[in-house]
Amino acid sequence: MNVMKSTEKYKERIKAELNNTLTETTLERGEKRTGKVRDQYSLGDKIALITTDRQSAFDRVLASIPFKGQVLNLTSAWWFEQTKDIIPNQVINIPDPNITLAKNCEVFPIEFVVRGYITGSTSTSLWTVYNNGDREYCGNILSEGLVKNQKLDSNMLTPTTKEEHHDRPIAPNDIVREGWMTQTDWEYCSQKALELFEYGQKKAAENGMILVDTKYEMGKDENGKIVLIDEIHTPDSSRYFYADGYKERQSRGEAQKQLSKEFVRQWLISNDFQGLEGQIVPYMSDEYIETVSDRYIELYENITGQTFIKADVSNIQERIEANVLKYLQN
Repeated sequence: MNVMKSTEKYKERIKAELNNTLTETTLERGEKRTGKVRDQYSLGDKIALITTDRQSAFDRVLASIPFKGQVLNLTSAWWFEQTKDIIPNQVINIPDPNITLAKNCEVFPIEFVVRGYITGSTSTSLWTVYNNGDREYCGNILSEGLVKNQKLDSNMLTPTTKEEHHDRPIAPNDIVREGWMTQTDWEYCSQKALELFEYGQKKAAENGMILVDTKYEMGKDENGKIVLIDEIHTPDSSRYFYADGYKERQSRGEAQKQLSKEFVRQWLISNDFQGLEGQIVPYMSDEYIETVSDRYIELYENITGQTFIKADVSNIQERIEANVLKYLQN
């Protein structure tokens, strides 16, 4: 499938739903934990992961984007199904376009970040670190002369710890030495992360996209089996480039065309915001919010090859409550 043109056909519907976004969740059951984008409800041996429309970057919630939560949830659901033969996952059911009902797992306190290209704009991104002069990152040695957005010689694993305030890049030896994971668990998870990324690159390439980098989370289910959790290959957890024109833009030293949250980060940087103390979050106009929604939908359609069918958001809280209750009663 070739990369589709921008989804102009959705413009009017996106505009009409600017005020019908899922910003907060009010599921009347289970203990709630609120994340930047996902809210989690504990339901005994299960959890309900509700993906909202909140847009975050640089550790700040910026705005709500129509249909973003649905895109993230259904993109993950598609990838979970595609990759279940590589590693099992926590998904039990998708009872609503914004909800994943999943096994309650013991989560490893490590994010498995895999990179195929040297890029990024955050303080921990590979390009930022490299551009600041470092040539070793998370135990990986980087050669001289690399340029931004260049393909690496081989895919690179750069794990980070999951800590209360800020994630910390960490070398594999330190993961075991500091007690974050056992050697056996680390070796299994790191191998599966590389396999998942290689498969993701292959599928993305079939649809005119480049999977640039991503992060995975894993944990153990009630039987002690290691499973993939949270999300996979979404525009929030991953960077994608358009394959068409990549080499030409790279040879001219131009920025690559992004189809992921990275283009929002770049917009913020161009408006003098990187989440630093004293900086003010720039105003997102309705027109820009529509553009962001459009990009997310475009990625879903490009990757899955499926037409994005917008859910009814006229009373999204009631819809979610009803769909969860319906599933739990069956």
